[in-house]
Amino acid sequence: MRKIIVTEYLTLDGVFEEPGHWSFDYWNEESMQYKRDELFSSDVQLLGRVTYEGFAKAWPTMPDTGDFGERMNNMPKYVVSTTLTHAEWKNTTIINKNVVEEIKKLREQSGQHILVAGSGKLVQTLMHHNLVDEYRFMVHPVVLGSGKRLFTEGTEKFKLTLVDTKSFKTGIVVLHYQPDKDNKGK
Repeated sequence: MRKIIVTEYLTLDGVFEEPGHWSFDYWNEESMQYKRDELFSSDVQLLGRVTYEGFAKAWPTMPDTGDFGERMNNMPKYVVSTTLTHAEWKNTTIINKNVVEEIKKLREQSGQHILVAGSGKLVQTLMHHNLVDEYRFMVHPVVLGSGKRLFTEGTEKFKLTLVDTKSFKTGIVVLHYQPDKDNKGK
């Protein structure tokens, strides 16, 4: 069975919106290698519509991305959306009904990890149904004071167990968490 890995760029105050506007000052060889290893340990991306549309607009036309870009563009992608009717990005399947059941089927297939990036609403759904095997929070040493937060007001209490940490010279700290066994699936 595959693992669903949620990977997020976060600020110290919990913002995950538009990391392209605030994360690049902290990007270096260490963080690049970390993201490369993460991508190459996965063979499927699972995305919400907003994140998918941003990735689909950027990745196919981004120059000089090497094997990382080839992997991003060629690996299977599943986008969860009730409004998207056509997927332009190569190897994309739209999941528009029976979302939880379809994700469970995908998870039960053999293969590498399923990688979820951004996709706040999808992450909330996955959390609610206890479908996330690991969270990887790449915390950047910046406070924005405003912006969309991954865990919104009203998110139910959800316990996590720290399983690994990594720190980079630029001040990024990566926190790997697994859901606590006491969390109940909905």
